[in-house]
Amino acid sequence: MYKRILLAYDGSDTGQQALLACHDIAQWSGSELTLIAVMPLPLTTLGPEGGVYSESLHDGEKQRYQTILDAGVRRLVDGGLSARGELVVGDAVTEIVRCARAIDANLIVVGHKHLEGWAARWWRGAVSKNLIEHASCSVLVVITH
Repeated sequence: MYKRILLAYDGSDTGQQALLACHDIAQWSGSELTLIAVMPLPLTTLGPEGGVYSESLHDGEKQRYQTILDAGVRRLVDGGLSARGELVVGDAVTEIVRCARAIDANLIVVGHKHLEGWAARWWRGAVSKNLIEHASCSVLVVITH
């Protein structure tokens, strides 16, 4: 059923829950797992109008994201699964969809935490909602509260 699974992983509590769900599904179906960490383009804020790309911020953030990604892959491999990781930079939905198509994924797994208040939901946006609209395969949204 699911031969190639893509997990968008950020190391958060919701990401950990998604990793556990992914582990169970992959173990059951014998799937190959690809974890991606999507790092936003690092910008130094100038104000409400925008920001400027910061190479020094980029290097530090890249290392942080890579460490989180490596830990997730190691956890799955230690659990006896076939897993690899990839760090990508850009918009989360765009990069997740691109990677899913590149590996011909049958399932995308993402974590989701219900946000308190309309302002938090508006500001953060709904990656999982947009992902469902743009993905070319099934999407499993693992919800935590």
